[in-house]
Amino acid sequence: MSKMRLTDAKVRALRPAKTTRNVRDTALAGFGVRILPSGRKRYFLQSQHEGRRKWRIVGDPDGMAVGEARERAREMLAAIRTGRPASGDETLFEVVAEEVFRRYGRNWKPGTLAVNRHYLDKKILPWFRGRQISGITSRDVKDWFASLHATPVSADRSMPVLSVIMKEVEAEGLRPEGSNPCKGIRRYSRKNRERFLSESEFGQLGTALREAGPCPTVSIIRLLALTGCRSSEIRTLRWKDFRDGHLYLRDSKTGPRTVWLSSAARAVLNDLPRTSPWVFPSGRTEGPISSSKVRKTWAGIRSNSSLKDVRLHDLRHAYASFAIMNGETVLTVGRLLGHNDPGTTLKYAHHAEAAVEEAAVAMGAVLGGRET
Repeated sequence: MSKMRLTDAKVRALRPAKTTRNVRDTALAGFGVRILPSGRKRYFLQSQHEGRRKWRIVGDPDGMAVGEARERAREMLAAIRTGRPASGDETLFEVVAEEVFRRYGRNWKPGTLAVNRHYLDKKILPWFRGRQISGITSRDVKDWFASLHATPVSADRSMPVLSVIMKEVEAEGLRPEGSNPCKGIRRYSRKNRERFLSESEFGQLGTALREAGPCPTVSIIRLLALTGCRSSEIRTLRWKDFRDGHLYLRDSKTGPRTVWLSSAARAVLNDLPRTSPWVFPSGRTEGPISSSKVRKTWAGIRSNSSLKDVRLHDLRHAYASFAIMNGETVLTVGRLLGHNDPGTTLKYAHHAEAAVEEAAVAMGAVLGGRET
């Protein structure tokens, strides 16, 4: 880290590098200017008080001279040492979080953005609203995370949202490099919710599917078991997505991908009428069938097959485990499921119970039968 007596001319002359760099002022300890790879610059103040490091953004060189920034930094330093509120506007957590969502939210699909927004509004903001973004510590985050112990699922899903905010804040120079306070905090241990069907349970499911009769929602459930696709991927299929014996998903959770279909899966699709651009049209609107109708049908099938604890998404888990049990590699199964991270697929390799292995042989025979 370089040091010099900062002047307006010297600050203007500082050029960005591939990584963020700080230049300290020799006239005031702790005061300096940060130069981001983007070329943006920020005056900062860093100090120690009562054993804790304090980091404050003083201002933007585009609108503040060095002399003014240095005087403001002195006021902030005095406020830190006496415990008084610092003068001037510092960036509040909620303001920065909103900016991060506006900018970074473009990387999230609409559904993911809506879920993350829920966790921000309901779980994160109530705790951190009004806090200075630069002053939030690992201890603060641990206390917040501990306060959510009664809802561990929400806590675990909120933590990555907060971490993204802190990562983006750091990249913008509002916090020191490597200061993400979410790092190293362990998630809650929860009972594995994944459910795998035995051979007899798949037999019950196959019987219930046949007894339910031919209808769009039953065909959707049958395809979920035969492809390992997500419910939304099958429910929103268009006929133009089904060609040459494959499904070409244009906008899956992990981006465009191809789904290879077995003869049993192709048979389900070939038996459906083509009365709409959608494979499973709503009937009431111009869009696809609603997820609530699929869930309602699944609730009835679960009840009739005595599989009350099996979720619709568990059919995806079962498909993956069966494929691995039949000798497919983790990489191949990952491609079948549309996973970007092999680690996501690897967890299925740990479910090697004998009953599951035997059920793999029976799956095609039980669920592959055509509707009559």
